Order: sequence, then structure tokens, then C-alpha cells
Amino acid sequence: MNNKIIDLFCGCGGLSKGFEKAGFEVFLAIDSWQDAIETFNFNHVKSVAKCMDIHDLSDDYLFELKKEGINGVIGGPPCQGYSSVGTRDINDPRNHLYLEYCRVVKTLEPDFFVIENVKGLLTLNNGAFKNDIIKRFTALGYNVQYKIVNAADYGVPQNRYRVFFVGLKNGKSFNFPKGNINRVTSKEAISDLISLDISNGDNITCDYLTEPQNQYQIEMRMKQNKVYNHQLTHHSQQTIDIISMIPNGGKIKDLPMEYWGVRKYNKAFERMNSEKPSNTVDTGHRNYFHYSENRIPTVRENCRLQSFSDDFIVLGSRTSQYKQVGNAVPPLLAFEIAKEIKKQL
Repeated sequence: MNNKIIDLFCGCGGLSKGFEKAGFEVFLAIDSWQDAIETFNFNHVKSVAKCMDIHDLSDDYLFELKKEGINGVIGGPPCQGYSSVGTRDINDPRNHLYLEYCRVVKTLEPDFFVIENVKGLLTLNNGAFKNDIIKRFTALGYNVQYKIVNAADYGVPQNRYRVFFVGLKNGKSFNFPKGNINRVTSKEAISDLISLDISNGDNITCDYLTEPQNQYQIEMRMKQNKVYNHQLTHHSQQTIDIISMIPNGGKIKDLPMEYWGVRKYNKAFERMNSEKPSNTVDTGHRNYFHYSENRIPTVRENCRLQSFSDDFIVLGSRTSQYKQVGNAVPPLLAFEIAKEIKKQL
């Protein structure tokens, strides 16, 4: 079987990383954000990612691409219009990018496709988008299955709920992999990374704090001897003082009411629970703090919580790095989906 795939809306490459681990070859990846493309290519031997808009994938280009024997199309169309924390505007132009995704699949006729998105897609406009996706791809000859999955059920130390649509050709029906009840906690994910209370904080690289403490840390290290993207974010003294009063796993409501209005956000000043998977890694984690240190997680800690291995280096400004990692599909989750697709094909 040909294992060539293309990744649309690839971001920094989380979905691609998982599929590559399962034995697929990413022949082409595209995204309209230059920072993400530079990170993607930096972490690949071949620079297969291009900074381009999906509308610029002309039919002529796709017909040439089809000659390469593309086996699968994967990708996560931008999801801000569907997100429960967004506007959920059905007219948001980002909500219709799946139509371009559909055009690519129609032209290439791959054996499978995968769409990843926030679970809000299923209920927006009374399920109209979900129903349209199923209708359009069914008309192209795909048997479409969808499911909301939690990344924590697949070895990712993070409660991250996302919907996956998987379509297979020739009447085959995709069976989603069963999750594992043995969850990785946030402490198990990051406890071997050096404390920024005792480090210089702004060094480009640093050492590990300890030897690997568990199997997850062994897998994440990839025989690395240096840690990248592990720099301290400097907070105001007020922020440090407030978060220092919140216990492991606690929230702003654990404090006297006088602090509740400091940030007008119902999830402000929340500490991760060291004994549970992290909350969903977002594009900044500005309101979610380390379980024992009075700061937000570093980019490297967010990479660990997303299951990016330590040899994966994120480029760009610090703000850009947080956004790239927060927008990504956890590679371990992608791997489980990809592995099951390969087996069922």
C-alpha cells in the first residue's frame, strides 16, 4: 500500500508527527501561517511544508499531485468559529474551509481522509455542519465515521476533547481505537524538567532536573541531553502573590472573594492538578499555572502536555510558540488514529 499523505492546515505538525510515527510519509503539508511552517520544516529532514492558502491549491496542481499516488488526506480546518469559547458564528468564513478540504479530497480520491476539529462543530447551527460534512464525503464514496475523543484516553497527559471524522473508501467502516484507562498525570509528564525557581530562566537550553521518572518521560526525551523551549515567563508581583495562595489543583474560588474580580474570566488563576492530566493546552495558558511553581507552564512543558517529544523544537517568538503548540493535534493521539487506519486499510 502507498503511504503518501498530505496534511492540510498542518500547523506546526502534530497530526503529521503522529501519522509519520505510524509509517505514513507526509508528501506535502500546507498552512497559511509562516511561523508554523518554519517550525514544521525545522523538525523534518525534508522541507515538505509550504506556506500557502488552501484556495491556492489549484485543480491543475492537484491533478499533478494525484499522479504521485496520494493515499490519504489529513488536516484540521481552523476551528475558532466552532469553539465553545469563540463566537460560534455560523457565518464565520473559517467555518467553510472544509469545503476547500472537500475539493482536495474529491480531486485526489485518496483511500482515506481525517478531519480533526473542536467538538463544538457537532452542535453549531443544530448540527448542520456535521451533517453537511457527512453528506458531502459520503457522496464522494467514503464511509464516514465520527467520534469525540479525549486525548487523555490515548496516553496524552491532557484532557483535550476533539471530534475526528474518518472516511474510508470501498465500503470499509472505520473503528476508532479503544482508549486506555491508565492516564498520565501532569506531574508524570513534566516533573523531570528543571525548576525555573532555581534556573536562570532565560537560557536557550538547560539540563534535565532528574533522570526519567517514568515511561512517559523516557519516551518524551528521545535520548536528548538538553531541554529547549523551557524559558520562564515573568509575571507581575500581584499575579505571583495571588497564585502562591492557590493549592495544587485549586482555583480562584479557593481564595477570598476580594480576589475573584482581578481577572474577568471564570477560569482565571487555576493551578493544574499534579495527580491528574492537565486541562486543555490553549494558545497561551495565561490563566493556568504550574502545580507547584507560581508561573504559567513553559512552552516545553506545554509540548510535554501535548505529547511532543523533546527533540521537537518550536521556532518563533514566545507568543508564537505558545500559539503553535496550543493549536496542534497531540502527536500521540494522532498516532493512535493513524495506526488504526493503517491496520484497517
